[in-house]
Amino acid sequence: MSDSINPVIKTNLGNMWHQGKVRDTYEIDDNHLLMISSDRISAFDVVLNDPIPGKGIILTELSKFWFHKLSNIVNNHYERDPNQNDRENISVDEISRGIIVKKAERIDIECVVRGYLAGSGWKEYQDNQSVCGIKLEEGLTNSSKLTEPIFTPSTKEDEGHDENISFEVMSDMIGKDLSEQLKDISLNLYKTASEYALTKNIIIADTKFEFGIINEKITLIDEVLTPDSSRFWDIDDYQPGKSQDSYDKQIVRDWLETTEWDKEPPSPDLPEEIMNKTYERYKSALEKLTS
Repeated sequence: MSDSINPVIKTNLGNMWHQGKVRDTYEIDDNHLLMISSDRISAFDVVLNDPIPGKGIILTELSKFWFHKLSNIVNNHYERDPNQNDRENISVDEISRGIIVKKAERIDIECVVRGYLAGSGWKEYQDNQSVCGIKLEEGLTNSSKLTEPIFTPSTKEDEGHDENISFEVMSDMIGKDLSEQLKDISLNLYKTASEYALTKNIIIADTKFEFGIINEKITLIDEVLTPDSSRFWDIDDYQPGKSQDSYDKQIVRDWLETTEWDKEPPSPDLPEEIMNKTYERYKSALEKLTS
């Protein structure tokens, strides 16, 4: 796959600050960044060869929606959309993918909340009936709803695989008080968003939040409750005991699991059918949640 198909977005607005799996972030000044969501897609912590055209615009719009909706729970880093002055330095396409955010000191923990048993949580449960050190009840199946949502943090790795950790390990890494605050905030965000999503006939099975510190305050950063960071299921199609048809990139994960790929770069090329289905599911999630 040619590098030109999956490029780093370039802009004259600022210097490259950070390149993640999906987002390219540029420094505007001492306090602000331009964060642009590309069409790159990752699975199993690997950026795949093929992008999903148009995905970045959807991620930006959905994150902006949740930043506004959840702003009463915790501060977030969203400042504004790129304005007319910015248009001299970045393209119209990049503007539709970008937001201006306040610069934060990132906390290197992914704050994962699970309301249903799926993915790596389901795999771990089958081994020892627990997830990240949290003992769960017997008899749960794939996609079972949990009695209460659970907080299951992981490490935040720029490269390679994130690692599920216990709350105790998290506390050792960043301190118990901060860990308790992040746990409470994450559960509150998930419960609030989940209740809203159910009114749109969408189940949020699990999601991850990222936080930073701005002016000594915990601040929600990066993306929020997008198909890249969450599992969205249709409530009408939900059937515990099997994998669900998702509004997120589970379509890509499921296809990759049918291949002989060892989950190390490079990835196999995605079939056009899988790419198109993934985009339509992303688009549907945006339309349903923001209608």
